Amino acid sequence: MGFKSILCATGADHSDQDARTAAGLCAEVGAQLSVLIISPSPLLMPPPTLGDSIPEWPTVAGLKRRFRQIDRFSQDMAKLERRHTEFQNLLGAMSLRHDVDTDYCDPASVDDVVRQRALCTDLTIVGPTLLDDENLGPPVLNGCLFDTGKPVLVVPKGAEASLSPRRVLVGWDSRAEASRAVREALDLLSGAEEVCVALVDPKANYNGNGSEPGADIATYLTRHGARVSVDLLPSAGKPAATVLAQHAIDTSAEMIVMGAYGSRRLRERIFGGATRWICEKPPLPLFLAR
Repeated sequence: MGFKSILCATGADHSDQDARTAAGLCAEVGAQLSVLIISPSPLLMPPPTLGDSIPEWPTVAGLKRRFRQIDRFSQDMAKLERRHTEFQNLLGAMSLRHDVDTDYCDPASVDDVVRQRALCTDLTIVGPTLLDDENLGPPVLNGCLFDTGKPVLVVPKGAEASLSPRRVLVGWDSRAEASRAVREALDLLSGAEEVCVALVDPKANYNGNGSEPGADIATYLTRHGARVSVDLLPSAGKPAATVLAQHAIDTSAEMIVMGAYGSRRLRERIFGGATRWICEKPPLPLFLAR
């Protein structure tokens, strides 16, 4: 199937680093790049009212506050227009098929705005600049991954991302989310030189991993042309994500493919925990699906 349409969300105040990362990945596979520049609007205070919802006569302080809001809106819109032009020029110079859009939205609506775009793309790139934005990063990540059925490639700071990785580690636990991640990454996995399927503390049972943990998913990937090995890893009391991260580094993997299970757990992985630990060591891109 391949990736023919890739989305990159970025903030109006961000650098062009994330867009350049996404552009390089699009050029690698010949995909169209859609850049969405987001500027969350400040919370606007409604005019005060008297009884029966009758507007109160504006005060000098109220008028000044409203004028400041209008001035802020004008500045934000000018910045969005300027960034739109800058990204158009940047991507045009790369001779890359692209489109650039902007959105000035309420902070609470950021996830919905991103979700609408992600529904009509094959993959969303979340770059290091967005990851460092604690305000914009989480809603963008939630919007493009949850309720879309589409995968996300998280590229931490310093990572050398590729959509043609040579060695990939798959975190497998026989859950639907892991299966979807494998399916969405199938082109990457079938084209890789080595695919390591890693299971942490697997239990042999017929309701979960089967009598031989990892054998079923290894067979599936082999049928699609992947060169697969299976590693059963003890956790030794450590979180499974930490064990997988260390094993990925030990095996010189260039990407981790894994399922995402919930907003809280995902946020811990992206903005802390195992993924932050990866970023402090040799960084690795994370291919996530739910």
